[in-house]
Amino acid sequence: MSTVNIHEAKTHLSRLVERAAAGETVVIAKAGKPMVKVMRVDASEAGGVKRLGFLQGAFRVPDDFDRMGEDEIAALFGVPA
Repeated sequence: MSTVNIHEAKTHLSRLVERAAAGETVVIAKAGKPMVKVMRVDASEAGGVKRLGFLQGAFRVPDDFDRMGEDEIAALFGVPA
């Protein structure tokens, strides 16, 4: 991970984007204080929480899930069952 100052980032934005697209994380600093990270959109943040599939195996979806309550719903709309 490299750090660049904000003036350099403005001057060389396209280069920084290319570096980030190649997998490098670049920190942009203002007056030596880190402000933001430039990184690939699909890059995972170190120590981040993976949300996709985090409840896998915690419950089971019934096979008739898409038909549950269809008689009651039909009755609400006045459709004979």
